[in-house]
Amino acid sequence: MLVTLNDVLKDAQRNHYGVGLFNTINLEMARGVIEAAEELDSPVIIGTAESLTKFTPLKELSWLLRPMAEEASVPVVLHFDHGLTEPKIIEALKLGFSSIMYDCSTFPYEENVERVARMTEFAHMFGATVEGELGHVGANDNPDADVDMYTTPQEAADYAARTGIDALAVAIGTAHGEYREKPVLDLERLAEIRAAVDVPLVLHGGSGLSDEDFRNCIKGGICKVNIYTDINLAAAHAVAAYYNESRKMDRLIPEMVAAVKAATIEKMMIFGSQGKA
Repeated sequence: MLVTLNDVLKDAQRNHYGVGLFNTINLEMARGVIEAAEELDSPVIIGTAESLTKFTPLKELSWLLRPMAEEASVPVVLHFDHGLTEPKIIEALKLGFSSIMYDCSTFPYEENVERVARMTEFAHMFGATVEGELGHVGANDNPDADVDMYTTPQEAADYAARTGIDALAVAIGTAHGEYREKPVLDLERLAEIRAAVDVPLVLHGGSGLSDEDFRNCIKGGICKVNIYTDINLAAAHAVAAYYNESRKMDRLIPEMVAAVKAATIEKMMIFGSQGKA
């Protein structure tokens, strides 16, 4: 069934587990994620990010993902992740995405607040939920991470109140992409942010963290965990492993689905979302 972030994250917040967002850029990845969720009776969030629409156009992907979400036996949020431009976010809302993220984290604070507050009011008219980001989750290809870019509890409280967002992505030491070395997470900062705001908290840059990292972050207040690199690599490795054996796309499809499903089940078990649908 198609739902919003509020339908899954509020329960996760009350009962201290995490719900995974698994960005899916084709049918095989989407099938693997939803099959995993149905097998584990877990809520799930699927979608894509604006940067990924150069590989799979948003309109075409919506033709796959929205019907799959509607027909699933578990709650499925259809989320547009890391929306960077308002026209693309509006397109996602018109295509039936039930949730959007407007990423203005690289803008000055007041501009971030103003832009996200305006978009939140607009998205709520569609019945969609909104995620904002405060502080900035960097990329692993940029080694110069700056603690000054981390989220502060004081700004988090102000930001959540003034924007009206439904979920807040925080920067506590994670980064997007594959980690070249073990990240150091600021769990004390996370606890302070959790105490300062009421909205569910989101962890970006989840792929590559240890099981202990995930569990500590969820214990500290994270309700939504973003995953892309791990399932993307699982699909790619499946293709590489079976290509020489089959050399046929139809034979590769079930291998991709199975690999993504297995990787997704592994994460859902760590997040504790099994049986929570």
